[in-house]
Amino acid sequence: MSVSGQIRQLPPDLVNRIAAGEVVERPASVVKELVENAIDAGATRIDISATGGGLGLIRVADDGRGMDADDLQLAVERHATSKLADETLSQIATLGFRGEALPSIGSVARLTIQSRADGAGHAHEITVDAGAKSPLKPAALNGGTTVEVRDLFYATPARLKFMKSERAETAAITDTVKRLALAQPEVGLSLTFGSRASLRLSPCQPGLLDDALARVGRILGDDFVRDAMPVKLTRNGITLQGFAGLPTLHRPNGMQQHLIVNGRPVKDKLLAGAVRAAYGDYIPSGRFPLLVLYVTLPPHEVDVNVHPAKAELRFRDAQTVRGMIVSGLRDALGAAGHRATNTLSDVALARLSERVNGPIGGWAPPANAPYSQPYRASDRALYGMAERAQSPLGEIDRPSADTRPSDAAEPAADSNGSPVDYPLGAARAQLHDTFIIAETEQSLIIVDQHAAHERLVYERLKKSYANGGIARQMLLIPEIVELDEDRTSRLIEAADKLELLGLVIEPFGGGAIAVCETPAILGQGDVKGLVSDLADELCDEETDAQLLAERLDHVLATMACHGSVRAGRRLNGEEMNALLRDMEKTPYSGQCNHGRPTYVELSMAEIEKLFSRR
Repeated sequence: MSVSGQIRQLPPDLVNRIAAGEVVERPASVVKELVENAIDAGATRIDISATGGGLGLIRVADDGRGMDADDLQLAVERHATSKLADETLSQIATLGFRGEALPSIGSVARLTIQSRADGAGHAHEITVDAGAKSPLKPAALNGGTTVEVRDLFYATPARLKFMKSERAETAAITDTVKRLALAQPEVGLSLTFGSRASLRLSPCQPGLLDDALARVGRILGDDFVRDAMPVKLTRNGITLQGFAGLPTLHRPNGMQQHLIVNGRPVKDKLLAGAVRAAYGDYIPSGRFPLLVLYVTLPPHEVDVNVHPAKAELRFRDAQTVRGMIVSGLRDALGAAGHRATNTLSDVALARLSERVNGPIGGWAPPANAPYSQPYRASDRALYGMAERAQSPLGEIDRPSADTRPSDAAEPAADSNGSPVDYPLGAARAQLHDTFIIAETEQSLIIVDQHAAHERLVYERLKKSYANGGIARQMLLIPEIVELDEDRTSRLIEAADKLELLGLVIEPFGGGAIAVCETPAILGQGDVKGLVSDLADELCDEETDAQLLAERLDHVLATMACHGSVRAGRRLNGEEMNALLRDMEKTPYSGQCNHGRPTYVELSMAEIEKLFSRR
């Protein structure tokens, strides 16, 4: 039932303003639509400039195919487009096709378009002011198309009130242009705010992904380029390629995850979910990896007509696309082996530099204090790597592990007598029974023994499970673990599934269970802590016994955590070197099950700079 009692057709200018609300959300939306139009026109160079966060002026100039007088007049009419050859919507090969952008922009701003068709004697200009169209007139333009949008949303003051600060709108425009630049590496782009050049990118060679990495570096930074792993996979006519960052290189949001489908930058839930599944437990919770992925597939296999801004997609074979992203990323992560991001060494050196070059937190020892003054827990100074020692030089003559040269510590030789290169070097010391200090020919490596062993145990558990089951060891005396009745009942419900994972439990009274067998790989692990943590997992409102198999990786990670070498355990030289060799052979060993780094590498050049030797 209508409110007024009478149904009427809305006037065209109001219809355009309603459409503008769907297509033109903010200045960045205008930039996106205009740049996509330029790309569809075959532009190889696009120059974007803006003032006032895009609310004052947006100008987009391109060298693409221009428009003649008739096309220019139609371009500002609703649902007029050159991007659909017929009425078929299943073969969209362009970035835009609806024909709503220009009339929508013209209905809420002052729009001016100048364009010169290829081979035409001169250009033409048309103006649309809050929906009012002016007659065509001649213009001076060498070629291509230039679009100017002034006073955006002046015709809809209510929308203008919802705009953010100039800085926020400027940042949104920059992000939009960067995403388009990554999606179309063969197009040269420049972005200017007022008189300040923000971005200038030369076109990349067509078809060369390695050449595109230079552009990726300009946008995602040198850290990403150093840590980028190539991704390439083809399946069922679908191609996936691009670059993925190491798991130890991550950010607090997904702003630097770039997913591109048929040259279109998208923010699709399916693709984002596939990325999360691929990285899984390789990154900390709440953090996001850096990546640029290009998905190419036949146009009829994807529906881009789902959202007015074309940011969401619908795939005909969504599971294949999702599976390719997961497989492609997992293959790249596995090929990276034990590698960890180079930024870790930068952070470590910065912190060490603070300690070498100045006091920490403003604390300094008294001027008359002798060097033999005992270290007190209340002192705020950190004496380099002797932070927990009883005195700055205490027990320095007694290393916490045997660092004498041994067969395991020294570089081995292959069958030809050539030395074997160990990427993680030879163990030289153990610091505070927690960190292993290793030495290579060109660097020093610090390993967190618990984090590293945790990843090793976890990967072995996964491999054993995939190969038919996890070997179990029977306890001579069952371990009795007391819990409340609710947690106990949930564990008993999941007993069959836990047995497949190598943990055999039985009820032992109302509020306790007996652990009879444990995974053999865990050795003398913390059984009570493991069972208690598993009970907490099952008590999660989103997890029950039926979902346990679906969270297999998380359960195995919990087991690995309780079965790995703990911080505070003293290791001898052979044990330390064995850990290093296992890390080199194990994929993903650069980070623990919780996504934390397992080691930091400092090059000799960096250390020499730290002490002003370079």
